[in-house]
Amino acid sequence: MLQINDTLAIADDEIEETFLRASGPGGQNVNKVSSAVQLRFDAAQSPSLPEAVRQRLVRLAGSKATSEGVIVITANRFRNQPQNREDARDRLIDLVRKALHVPKPRRPTKPTYGSKLKRMDTKRRRGEVKAGRRDRGSGE
Repeated sequence: MLQINDTLAIADDEIEETFLRASGPGGQNVNKVSSAVQLRFDAAQSPSLPEAVRQRLVRLAGSKATSEGVIVITANRFRNQPQNREDARDRLIDLVRKALHVPKPRRPTKPTYGSKLKRMDTKRRRGEVKAGRRDRGSGE
């Protein structure tokens, strides 16, 4: 079980992990050992997540999500498989936790009377400054 918070957990059978060869540093070891981890989680079909969380999760995942709603996380930050596996799982947990947060709806507001007066006063003063710079056509 992948524990997200006190009330939510994702079953291990919902997560598919594939191990592949990583690029980057590691010398000869990187060519022989499959230390990178590709974690796949079908968020769109997951029975563990509420519908609203599923939709937010796929939207938050962005390019990590396929068109079918499968989230693919590739971890190859570390040189060994257990650390990369833990890293991929941690990244999935962080993503799901962000999706659990319900965004507060934005309520459009109108400018206050005081802010309108202040804006108009500033505009008037700026206009006076610019008017003072104008050539009055003195005829010289």
